[in-house]
Amino acid sequence: MTDVYARLSELGLTLPSVAVPAGSYVPAVRSGNYVYVSGQLPLADGALLATGAVGGEVSAEQASQLAARCALNALAALDNLVGLGSVVKIVKVTGFVASAPGFTSQPAVINGASELFGAVFGEAGRHARSAVGVAELPLGAPVEVEVIAEVA
Repeated sequence: MTDVYARLSELGLTLPSVAVPAGSYVPAVRSGNYVYVSGQLPLADGALLATGAVGGEVSAEQASQLAARCALNALAALDNLVGLGSVVKIVKVTGFVASAPGFTSQPAVINGASELFGAVFGEAGRHARSAVGVAELPLGAPVEVEVIAEVA
């Protein structure tokens, strides 16, 4: 695999600052060869990029882009803790989608995050995944993404 930082640059992506936790937790923690990244919201410069339910105030397409932003924020947390060069594999992604009644396309929304990991890490970015519809998320966010990564 190519250098992950070079790949980010090729994709036109810049790692953001790690979001300050909104509670009593840390953005990421390492245990053995795994890093568990706390749920990441679609924040940019400390501000939520959108609020509302997907399939209501937020379109599925917009939510997919927001999920990609969550994934980029997760990469920033990983980088801050261990450096992206030490990532061996993205193992598991769990995506939460604040869903309007009747909205059932949660997997398509979380594809935004999955596709970003694939674009950045190639085969090492392919992962197990859950896409879960929920009534509400913190701060009214439409999506939240958490990650487990294997590291060297």
